[in-house]
Amino acid sequence: MPKSLFGFVFLVGRHHQIAIAALSIVLFLAGTAPLEVQRRIINAATDGGAYQTILFLVLAYLGLVLLEGLTKLMLNIYRGWIGEIAVRWLRKSALAASERSGEAPFDALAEGVQLSIIIAEAEPVGGFVGTSISEPLLQAGILVAVGGYMIFLQPLMALAVAVVFLPQIGFVPLMQAAINRRVETKITVMRHVSQSMVQHVATNDALDAQGDRIERLFALNMSVFRIKFTMNFMMNLMTQLGYAGIFALGGYYVVTGKTEIGTVVAFISGLSKIRDPWGELIDWYRDLKVTQVKYAMIRDASDAARLQEDEMVEDTAAADAMEA
Repeated sequence: MPKSLFGFVFLVGRHHQIAIAALSIVLFLAGTAPLEVQRRIINAATDGGAYQTILFLVLAYLGLVLLEGLTKLMLNIYRGWIGEIAVRWLRKSALAASERSGEAPFDALAEGVQLSIIIAEAEPVGGFVGTSISEPLLQAGILVAVGGYMIFLQPLMALAVAVVFLPQIGFVPLMQAAINRRVETKITVMRHVSQSMVQHVATNDALDAQGDRIERLFALNMSVFRIKFTMNFMMNLMTQLGYAGIFALGGYYVVTGKTEIGTVVAFISGLSKIRDPWGELIDWYRDLKVTQVKYAMIRDASDAARLQEDEMVEDTAAADAMEA
């Protein structure tokens, strides 16, 4: 297996990643067009524009939304397909390692690790392959496109929106690092659970140890939930502060005649369009860090299995040589 997670991503399907990236670019470039159409609809309605013009703009808006939705549907299916190919590759690799052991099977720990990889660990790692490149490209592209549009409309209001997101750059990596440590411990505990199941030991001590592991998994999961949902709470709070800034500045600019009501509406829609990709980008970052931990553990297990296999081959060859 490649040493890095992204080495594995390109191993599984680099040509497909290029195609997915192209779809992502098309999607984020089309993301700002509905905002401009919204702004023109509101301004036409408030300025007493012709209804025929408003109707034409509404139809254009529906066409753009339909095009954006179909492109996103195609992108999501394509990414899911690539992810499932990667999951299948990991599972087959783990199965092949087990089959290569032949008549000299791995110890219970190795078998437990393989069982854990096939059942639980392969799916999140393989699933990340489909979104590894296209997701940050798409979401960052939407942020840049929509942010640039908002700066073009009203720079000071755009600055007020940007300021509320800055604290997240500080607390998100710190909280994610804490989650990563718990995920690594959780995988290790899960592998010991699988090892105990492979051994089929039914003594009281073994059952108590297995029960302790289950309790440990519960505690680790609850700890991850607390950190994750606290992070989500803080991110949502920052977003609401952004809306408050738009209402305050936008209301002032409308009252003083410095901007149109359509611009304020466009900013409210724009913040919604920024909030979603920003959240998706944060989720991708969290998935990246967690998946790097999981991939490293799968890779190390694969390397250990291969090393154990080589040692068994060498021992067999040495035994044959002594008999000869």
